[in-house]
Amino acid sequence: HINIINEDDIKHLLINVLSNNNKSFYKTLFRTKKLKIIMKKVYFSGSIRGGRVDASLYKRIIDHISSTDKVLTEHIGDKNINLNQQENYDMYIYKRDISWLSKSDLVIAECTSPSLGVGYELAYAEKLGKPCHILYNATRTQLSAMLAGNDYFNIYPYYKEEDIYKIIDNILGKKVLRT
Repeated sequence: HINIINEDDIKHLLINVLSNNNKSFYKTLFRTKKLKIIMKKVYFSGSIRGGRVDASLYKRIIDHISSTDKVLTEHIGDKNINLNQQENYDMYIYKRDISWLSKSDLVIAECTSPSLGVGYELAYAEKLGKPCHILYNATRTQLSAMLAGNDYFNIYPYYKEEDIYKIIDNILGKKVLRT
């Protein structure tokens, strides 16, 4: 049995633990031996209008992250994403994505395919103080100096796809806690 814990659940749990010196509460909590998973909210960024060459890779990365954490931008991995939207839809996308960036715990961006949108998202995330992790295939591209030269960003070149998942696991850290 797995219980998903979000920020509100953690706050409630801590308030109970700190305010109630309730022995039965502690016994119940530690007797259950259930796995508790604390899910990070990940804003995954990848090229959409800049090119969909890596859409399948994005999907695999999103699936990997989603196995333990919440990806706010799952649509990035959709091969059939509609690129011919109306002008007023652009404003909706902008507002939605800014909201997701604000709510995220961190940003993971795959930057092999150059994209103005991804660059903007990274700059906005930096402005918000969100941890930003940039992955790119060093055999296919050279990362922009605007990213590579900025000490704020955590940059991870990779040479084969298998490397990506090890890097992501390292970024996300330990995710399963026993109580």
